[in-house]
Amino acid sequence: MARETITLACTECESRTYHITKNRRKHPERMETKKYCPRCRRHTPHKETK
Repeated sequence: MARETITLACTECESRTYHITKNRRKHPERMETKKYCPRCRRHTPHKETK
């Protein structure tokens, strides 16, 4: 299967709040996006974790 479930963690408070899928064949690098963090109560960059 090409799509895998990944977890996104907040870069400021390290809370893991988002679980999404991505195609590892097309995008093997680690993903980073701005998402809302309920713990920080604002939009922060979230990075892909293991």
